[in-house]
Amino acid sequence: MNAFQDKVVIVTGGSSGIGRSSAFQFAAAGAHVLITGRRAERLDEASQDHPHIEPVVADTSRPEDAFRTVSSAIERWGRLDVLVNNAGAGAIMPLAEVSADRITDIFAVNVLGPSLLAKEALPHLKEAKGSIINISSTYGSKAGAGLSHYGASKAALEYLTRAWALELAPAGIRVNAIAVGPTESGALTGMMGLTAEQAESVKQHEQKQIPLGRRGLPDEVARWILSFANPENEWVTGQIFGVDGGLGLT
Repeated sequence: MNAFQDKVVIVTGGSSGIGRSSAFQFAAAGAHVLITGRRAERLDEASQDHPHIEPVVADTSRPEDAFRTVSSAIERWGRLDVLVNNAGAGAIMPLAEVSADRITDIFAVNVLGPSLLAKEALPHLKEAKGSIINISSTYGSKAGAGLSHYGASKAALEYLTRAWALELAPAGIRVNAIAVGPTESGALTGMMGLTAEQAESVKQHEQKQIPLGRRGLPDEVARWILSFANPENEWVTGQIFGVDGGLGLT
């Protein structure tokens, strides 16, 4: 029997990019998947990819939405096996341009959001001996000019991953993170707020830095998310796994 048959998965930021690819791969493997995001139309479009994908409009940084997200999964399917904290926020923001609001927004999504969702999911993950997958970045450990607060938020998420892995191991819950490099997910013009021209310039710069010579594809990252979530890999926890074409080595 497939490892994910009739399991229940929450994927935040599931309307595009890595989140959408992950949701589709989980659903194709037999899981029921709840995807969240802020835009109803994009969620509806993504959920049409597979009958086992259900959308919920939610902002992961809001406590009431974290509770509502987990409750929606439990009300629909009666269990929760995997939480994928994929929703992210960021900006190319030199120190001279920082503001309290922009810093707060980044940490609200990248640190507060996963924390709130993990807390709400905890009783159900204990019952299922489930798994949490946090989506980090190569820049959680690699310095990047203009990425100080984005990188700091991902470094914090990686620390949470290791600390939760220790804390939750006695309950049989595994916690791991994928440190993702540049991918063709639309994040530069979306999350990072760049123009198309600026995004293309960044892409060309990144491609020169990546040892394997190209940006990644969402499906390539999603395969590793499923691998870490697979209960057959029950002896793996507290790991930060780089999927970045070797960028972290440079």
